[in-house]
Amino acid sequence: MSTPATAPPAPSSLKRIVAASLIGTTIEWYDFFLYGSAAALVFNKLFFPESDPLVGTLLSFLTYAVGFAARPLGALVFGHYGDRLGRKKLLVLSLLLMGGATFAIGLLPTHATVGSAAPLLLTALRLVQGFALGGEWGGAVLLVSEHGDAKRRGFWASWPQTGAPAGQLLATGVLSALTALLSDSAFLSWGWRIPFLLSGVLVIVGLWIRLSVDESPVFKAALAAAEERKAAAGQVEKMPLIAVLKHHWRDVLIAMGARMAENISYYVITAFILVYATTQVGLSKQTALNAVLIASAVHFAVIPAWGALSDRIGRRPVYLIGAVGVGAWMFPFFMLIDSGTFGSLLLAVTVGLILHGAMYAPQAAFFSEMFATRMRYSGASIGAQFSSVAAGAPAPLIATALLADYGSSTPISLYVIAAALLTIVAIACARETRNRDLSEVAEDAPHDAAPVRADA
Repeated sequence: MSTPATAPPAPSSLKRIVAASLIGTTIEWYDFFLYGSAAALVFNKLFFPESDPLVGTLLSFLTYAVGFAARPLGALVFGHYGDRLGRKKLLVLSLLLMGGATFAIGLLPTHATVGSAAPLLLTALRLVQGFALGGEWGGAVLLVSEHGDAKRRGFWASWPQTGAPAGQLLATGVLSALTALLSDSAFLSWGWRIPFLLSGVLVIVGLWIRLSVDESPVFKAALAAAEERKAAAGQVEKMPLIAVLKHHWRDVLIAMGARMAENISYYVITAFILVYATTQVGLSKQTALNAVLIASAVHFAVIPAWGALSDRIGRRPVYLIGAVGVGAWMFPFFMLIDSGTFGSLLLAVTVGLILHGAMYAPQAAFFSEMFATRMRYSGASIGAQFSSVAAGAPAPLIATALLADYGSSTPISLYVIAAALLTIVAIACARETRNRDLSEVAEDAPHDAAPVRADA
């Protein structure tokens, strides 16, 4: 039975909360993916012009990877204060940091103007982006997960996840429109700045919506209980990080393993593919961008469907469909792209993102259900963001290096398949969490304890 403190909000209130999380994650991912697309298309020329084209691309992707290095730090800092102060305050801060850094990138001088200072400034702003995103994801999915009811948590919590394809769609769409409207010289001279400067407008809209929602009722109830324990017995809570590592270390490892295939496959399919399709296959930038654009729209549509399916059959089965599917799709994926037609490229990317969605959709509810409330922000963020350093961060870099060394897509396919196998093992070690009551997850519950069901 739900207590008054944790009773589900009215449908209209829940939709507003979902909208607040979705608009924020869309803006954050727009900013993050915009950098990735620009790294593949223009940053190698503007910030590393003295290198040959492929080396310049590698250096450009290296600054792209630096953003991932800051994400674990963001997870630690935002997780700690999010578990202490609440989800909403930290989500507002993450949005301001990400939007400010992205807007500043649009104002940066290039190598031609300030020399080696240009890539250094670019790298510094990329670090701020990564730090902000490291704190964004956990807070956004928890705000929805802790407001919604258990029976449809997979569906509702998957909506903040659609912020990734929505951000990709927005970033790729703006870049695609600009490359279509502007000449190559105009885009390289000033056109690339426009999408970064647009971030300032998006942040204002996101802040207006986010400031209108309430704090998570599950968090408020847990905070009140912690204050009562402290007043009654002088019991002081451990730091969230220490508590997570003591009580939920296996869950953190499972979350990290679960992220490997999801993270690596996504950046190969959406970021590296811009390099592969243009340099290896000879397709135009516009063709590659259009394929990612259309496939991202499909990705956006299927994520809530996968989330709803996880409410019916469980988080683990849906996640396994995605991990096995992505691994099996890699060789056909590159074979289709190598055929050199837009239709085959579109099919390859679309199917890849549909299968990716089977992992990404249940991930929000799955990770939220693993951890106790007063360490949930830290646990979910650490599990998700620490794995990104080994997974998403080097994925485009490794794929580009493998292509440069071997001139073939086979090593890249094997790389993604290895990641899929790691994820399959991680999910096999996890317990099903569907219908778990988030307000009843005990701080000292062992990993293999039976979940408390909200409908029990």
